Amino acid sequence: MPFSLTSTAFTEGGAIPRIHTCDGDDVSPPLAWTGSPDGTASLALIVDDPDAGGFVHWVAYAIDPVAGSLPQGISGVAGGIAEGRNSFGNIGFGGPCPPSGTHRYVFRLLSLDETPAFADPPTASVLRSVAAGHTLGEATLTGTYRRGG
Repeated sequence: MPFSLTSTAFTEGGAIPRIHTCDGDDVSPPLAWTGSPDGTASLALIVDDPDAGGFVHWVAYAIDPVAGSLPQGISGVAGGIAEGRNSFGNIGFGGPCPPSGTHRYVFRLLSLDETPAFADPPTASVLRSVAAGHTLGEATLTGTYRRGG
């Protein structure tokens, strides 16, 4: 079974619902995964906008691979998941908010052979550096959003 990432909120290449954006309630979307590679100790998630130079919307790590999913609105919940700093300068999920046009948002789930720990909430670049050499697989899901649309 291939490592895959899905959401009940949007399909691959589909529009991300307004509730998950800066124009809505800015809540993290529900995500589900299957097929984590053998040896997976934890998962890490980085969500970025390649149409805005890789602007990062969410960093999460130490996700239990056995859980199989993250519920809608898990970001920022006490006792929820370990989260890092996004490009807005905040910890947790910052929804799509493109300045113009339709942008793509890539949800990248990394399967890691270890569970990283950080003294401070990591940025995506710090998490990527730590994940280098420990990544067993990667699953992606891409959604789109256009403001006012």
